[in-house]
Amino acid sequence: MVEVKNISKSYGNKPVVEDVSVNIPKGKITSFIGANGAGKSTLLSMVSRLIPRDKGQVLLDGKDITSYKSNDLAKTISTLKQSNNVNIRITIRELVSFGRFPYSQGRLRQEDWDRVNEAIQYMELVELQDKFIDQLSGGQLQRAYIAMVLAQDTEYILLDEPLNNLDMKHSVQIMKALRKMVDDLGKTIIIVIHDINFASCYSDYIVALKHGKVIREGSTEEIISNEVLKEVYEMDFQINQIDGNRICVYFA
Repeated sequence: MVEVKNISKSYGNKPVVEDVSVNIPKGKITSFIGANGAGKSTLLSMVSRLIPRDKGQVLLDGKDITSYKSNDLAKTISTLKQSNNVNIRITIRELVSFGRFPYSQGRLRQEDWDRVNEAIQYMELVELQDKFIDQLSGGQLQRAYIAMVLAQDTEYILLDEPLNNLDMKHSVQIMKALRKMVDDLGKTIIIVIHDINFASCYSDYIVALKHGKVIREGSTEEIISNEVLKEVYEMDFQINQIDGNRICVYFA
C-alpha cells in the first residue's frame, strides 16, 4: 500500500498540493482525476520521489520512500512521465531494455533479456521490436514506453497522463493492457488521467483533486456520480449505465 500523509508542495508562494492524505490500495488501478492545475501530476511526482515534498510523508508498504536507496526504489516503483524525450536513435527493443538498468547497470544478462522479451510480447510489439522509435506512431511509441516500465518489473507503476495525445483506438489498447497487468500480474497502478470515462471503465479506485486538495476518494461507483463530478469539475454530468459501466455525458 502507498500511504500519503499530509504532504504539501509549493512553488514560490503558490501552493500546488496542500496537506493531502490518501491511502492507495495494492493490486488495483487508482486514478487521479481533476481539472487542470488540480495538483494531480505534482502529487504523483512526490509519490514517486521525482520531486521533493515540502512537508508530509509517503510510505511504501510502511517504509518512508526517502529511506530507500535510489536503485532499490527503482526496483519497487517505476514511473512514466507525461513527456518522454529520448534523443538517440534506438529500436523498440533497445528502449525496453532500459527498464532493466536497476538490475543490470547496463550489462544485461539472459535474465534481463528474458524480461525484455516478455514485456515486448505483453505489449504486442514483437513484430515492431526492431523498428526505430522515431518511425513509430504515437500509440506504438506509448506502448513501447509502457513495455519499458513493465520490463523494470516493479510492483508499483505510476503513469502521468498515459493517454495524452492518443486517439481512441490506442487509448483503449493502453487501458486494456494496464487492466491486464493488474488482473494477471498483480501490479499496483496509479495514473493521472483526464478522460473521465476511461477512469470510470478501468479504475478500481479514484482520487479526485481540486485546487491542490483531495476533495473526494473512493470506489469508482462512489466517485462517478453527478453530485461528486459536479463538485470536482463545476459542471453538470449525465451518468448512463452501459454494459455495467458508468458513462459520463457532459457535452450538452
